Amino acid sequence: MLQVKLIITGDDFGYCPRRNQGIVDCFLAGAVSNVSLLVNGSAAADAAKLARRHNIPIGLHANLSEGSPVCEVLKTNSSLLNQDGFFHGKMGFRTALSKGLLKMSEVKQELKAQVELFRELTGHLPPHMDGHQHVHVLPEVRNVFAEVLEEYGIKYTRVPIEPGLHNCDWIPPSLMDFYLGVEEDSFNTVDVFTKHGIRWADIYIGLSTMGRNMSVSSIQSAIDSAVLQRPPRAPQSGTVTIELMVHPGYPSVPPVGGCGEGPDDFSQSWERLHELQTLIKPELQSHYKSRNIQLCSFKDL
Repeated sequence: MLQVKLIITGDDFGYCPRRNQGIVDCFLAGAVSNVSLLVNGSAAADAAKLARRHNIPIGLHANLSEGSPVCEVLKTNSSLLNQDGFFHGKMGFRTALSKGLLKMSEVKQELKAQVELFRELTGHLPPHMDGHQHVHVLPEVRNVFAEVLEEYGIKYTRVPIEPGLHNCDWIPPSLMDFYLGVEEDSFNTVDVFTKHGIRWADIYIGLSTMGRNMSVSSIQSAIDSAVLQRPPRAPQSGTVTIELMVHPGYPSVPPVGGCGEGPDDFSQSWERLHELQTLIKPELQSHYKSRNIQLCSFKDL
């Protein structure tokens, strides 16, 4: 029987105290097995302490798009900042990149500063490192990102190519356009990451099951169909690895939270709590057992 190792990663750890508490509650309930820390999040130090206290496997959620940089010299007069002195935002970053306005030397400086701050907060290097809002697979950024991972010996990342994404007719067209852009960027990133010796889970899930689209059945069917139609690079027998990206938490209450600009709409919405409540349902735990699915973290691989 094929064994599945499932890494359920709670993203945005450190965003606010209520997000931290929600992710910890999920971990203690056996519903999350791994977390990604935003080191420029307003509650990053608290998140690192919680991870240590509860022995939660923790990696780095590198952030170049939301809030403020952690590198001191980039906090003023940097190509990574907009006129208000913050990162350009999810789409603003992509626009600035496409216009050739971003200096890759500054991208590298900030990524290295975030790795160093992660080490300072946790006492160790991250076993895995991915990108907030998928910036790490963008053109040019992907090369710098890969260089930083290789330099620090960080073995694992995330490549968000989701099997069956094109058939998800419940995703609104504007969001699907963004997701398909992420997918195309990810396909173009595979060779870069491979060349630098970086690894990632055989299968990625998380775009089709995010927020309001998460349910017990959507997670079950996403896992089952992904295993059945696993991509050519995934082993056809033995052990297959899957990363499920999730965003559980209790809704942020302004002005607390965020990465320097306060909490965004998604973090304040009911969708974070909806994810938390879905992930801890016993039916999911039963499903994992019945399918020979073992929850683990990147450092267990």
